[in-house]
Order: sequence, then structure tokens, then C-alpha cells
Amino acid sequence: MEPLVVSSQLGNRSNDSGSCLGETQHVSITVLLCLVFFLGFLLNTFSLWVFCCRCPCWTSGTTLQFHLALSDAIATPVTPMMAVYFTMGNDWTFGWFLCQVKIALLSAHFYGSTIFLTLISIHRYTVVVRFNRSSRMKRNEFVRKLCAGVWSLLLLQALIYAFMLPPSKEGGNSQCLSIHQKNLTDAYFVINFILFIFGFLLPLLVSAICYSRLASTLTRLNISTAKGLKVKVKSQRMIGVCLLIFGLCFLPLNVVRTVAVVLKKYYPWQCHVLLHIETAYYATWILAGINSCLDPLLYCFGSQKFRDAFQSIRIRKQGDGVDKSDSEITANQ
Repeated sequence: MEPLVVSSQLGNRSNDSGSCLGETQHVSITVLLCLVFFLGFLLNTFSLWVFCCRCPCWTSGTTLQFHLALSDAIATPVTPMMAVYFTMGNDWTFGWFLCQVKIALLSAHFYGSTIFLTLISIHRYTVVVRFNRSSRMKRNEFVRKLCAGVWSLLLLQALIYAFMLPPSKEGGNSQCLSIHQKNLTDAYFVINFILFIFGFLLPLLVSAICYSRLASTLTRLNISTAKGLKVKVKSQRMIGVCLLIFGLCFLPLNVVRTVAVVLKKYYPWQCHVLLHIETAYYATWILAGINSCLDPLLYCFGSQKFRDAFQSIRIRKQGDGVDKSDSEITANQ
């Protein structure tokens, strides 16, 4: 990603109080952002179609995967507005309401993905590691209620953040969700650390614990049979993809944003650094968007029906969900 080049007129972008205004981002950020989110939209639209039309009998795992695909797809409507925003030099021309919509959808997208990935990790742990014990995570009715609770929490969070971060005029431009909004510096600082701890670190910790226990169990799994080997390989792939998503997609976004809010709060006169951090932050949006392209791999590893549908749109074979079969296979080892 080519860094933002600060022109010799940088002094005109800041005033004596240390304020700093954004500059037009490199065109590659706009192009890559649109490509990534559009590809993610296509993949997750197909995934939702498979879940709704080709999987009539949902297991608890299928329910979690469906809601993960839904959280991945909801950010697509704001992508064209974001592209126009970057192209026009960080000038939001769509008004107050659509700025709130943008913040709400992006918040629900990014942190809905981390929550549902974490629930999928917990579910995989209960299915394979605790296969001989009863668990609410294996009950589809409980998982449906759990997903409804997650969406209620995401909606509440999105509304709070949207109204706490309204658009504002900065140097003649209307800014929306921008680090350069001077009057929102403290709000961005507090919200960032809430999201960093509860929206990233905690889900990452829970997922890491679940997958470390799962990996330990897999080393003791009897792979002399084809079915046992299948469970082990599928679980290993799910571990790899989930940790890759957290490390590649969500870690850079949260780290760069944290650096940005700290610099803005304590070193606001460092305009040159802030402009480069801003560009890096938008670049991490692209990495975070790759999450929506990688999540369908989890569906392929977690559902035989989904794999069949992905290989051929016309599915002839209808079978039982693999969540139950995984428990039975593990129990026989």
C-alpha cells in the first residue's frame, strides 16, 4: 500500500492549536476497499443462499455460520459511500443520517464477526472436546436465542456509537468517523479501548483457549479410520482459518486505531505522523474486509452440505448435519 504523501503545503493543513485535517487518500485504497467488500458480498450472499435454500435442517453449528455470514454481508451498503468519501478528500456529502448508518453497520460488521467467530470456536470445542457431555451449545434452540441476544447487543452498541460520533465540519469539509474531528477526540479514545478490550482481546483469548484445547484433543484422536482422520483434518483447518482471521484481519485494525487515538489525544500537533497513521488505518480496513472473504472457508470445513453446494450449485445429495456426526465419530475413538 503506497503511503500518503504529505505535500509541502502541510502547514496549511494544521493550525496553531495543533489541529490536523485529512488529505485525499491514494486511489489504491479506494479500489482495493471496493474489490474486497464486493467479493465478500458475493461470497456471503452465496453462503446465505446455501444456508436458506439448500440446508433445510439446521444444526446449532449451521445457525452460527449463518449469522456470521449475515454479519459479513451487512457492511456492503456503505462501501460505495466510503469510496466517494475517500475520493472527495474525506468530505462526507451524504448527510447526518447516512453517517450514522455507516458507523452502525461497520460496528455491527466488524464486531459481529469477532463475536460469532468466538461462538463458533466455543461450539467446535464442545462438539469435539466435550463430545460425551451435554451442552447448551449443542442445542439449536439455545443457539438461536443466543444469536438473537448477540444481534440485540450489536444493535444497541451500534446506536450508541452512532449517536456519540456525529459528523462535524472541519476546515470546510464534513468529516464522518474521522480521527480529525477535534470535538470527538475523547469519545474516540474511550470507545477505542472499549472495542479493543471487549471486541477484540476478549474474543481472541476465548478462541485461543478453545482451539488450544481442541488441538490437544486432536493429538490424541485415533486417525486409523477414515472418519477419525476426517474430523481431525477439518478441525485443524478450522483452527488455522479462525486464527488467521484474528491475526491478519482484526489485529492490525485494532492496533493501528489504538495508536491513532493515543497520538490524536496526547500529540495532536504531530500532523505529519497523524496523516500517515490515518492512511495506515484505512489500509487496515481492507485487511479487516478480507475477513468476509475467508469466513466461507469455515463454512466449507464445517458443513458437508455447504461443500457440496460450493462445488456444484445443483445439489442432489441431502444428508444429516455434520455437527452431530462429529460428536458421534469422536465418541467412537
